[in-house]
Amino acid sequence: MRARMSLILSTSQCEIREILLKQKPVEMLEISPKGTVPVLQLTDKILDESLDIIAWAMSNNSQNIYQYSDSESKVSNKFIELFDSKFKYHLDRYKYASRYDANPLEHRQTCFDILMSLEAEISPAPWIFGTQVSLLDISILPFIRQFKIANPSWFFVQDFKKLINLLNTFETSNLFKLAMEKYEIWDPKSSDKIIFPSKSYKPIES
Repeated sequence: MRARMSLILSTSQCEIREILLKQKPVEMLEISPKGTVPVLQLTDKILDESLDIIAWAMSNNSQNIYQYSDSESKVSNKFIELFDSKFKYHLDRYKYASRYDANPLEHRQTCFDILMSLEAEISPAPWIFGTQVSLLDISILPFIRQFKIANPSWFFVQDFKKLINLLNTFETSNLFKLAMEKYEIWDPKSSDKIIFPSKSYKPIES
């Protein structure tokens, strides 16, 4: 999802091949043997980590994304690293406790503590650093959304005032709607190409 958002924000277009992870096509495994998504095939290299795809997209065009000050860049880097490592680890064990033979409440608490530290950094409106979506927003909001979905009734009674407003901005944005658009499963035997995104991004939200 965040790789898709970076492509949208950079106004990049690509052929999209929607797959089922339980039926990974040979064509995917040939270019990325680890078999995870997303995978972006470029003319000269393969990118199969979402943060690498984001970095590539932003290097092409970053005019639709918030430009950090030095202090904001440090905050952003800290939270991106924290969410990609510690938060994601505990999120998985909160959501899929039986799979990991884990205590979900312990892992939820660790995620809660991280979110409360983020709460203190969020600007009044509407994104983390103000009026324009940032690299930090697209890098961590999909994880926070997953955390919310795991138990919405619990999530919405916590002291996440600014965070809840931020999620609402995210989930009602044009960016989110474009990134969440559904596509038909790719058929390797078909010559038809589906282009992503299907529409141009409009930063002004409706």
